[in-house]
Amino acid sequence: MNKITVTTAALLAAATAWSTTAAAADLEAGRKIGETQCAACHGKDGKTPIDPSYPKIAGQYSDYMVKALGDYQTGARKNPIMGGIAKPLSKADIENVAAFFSSLPGPLTHRK
Repeated sequence: MNKITVTTAALLAAATAWSTTAAAADLEAGRKIGETQCAACHGKDGKTPIDPSYPKIAGQYSDYMVKALGDYQTGARKNPIMGGIAKPLSKADIENVAAFFSSLPGPLTHRK
C-alpha cells in the first residue's frame, strides 16, 4: 500500500469507530441525565451556565466529556461538585450524556 492509501484507510477506520460509538449512545437517556443533573449549573441547553466560571458544554466533543467525567469519577480531576455528580454515573450514563450534549449546537463559531 502506498502512503495515501494507508492514511485514507486509517481515516475511514477512525470515522467508522466514531460513528459506531455515537450511534451506540442513547441520546434520550443522555437528555434525561442532562435535564436532571447538568441543567441546574450548565443550563438546559448546555450553553447558559448559572455562573460565568462554569463551562458551556453544548457542542463539546463527546470523547472529551467522557474523559473529563471519568476523571471526575476517579479523582484525577478535582472538583467537589462535579466529583459528586460524576461518581454514581455508569459508563453508559457518561457516554449517553456526553453524546447528548455534543449533539447540541455549541456557542462557538468560526465566523468572523
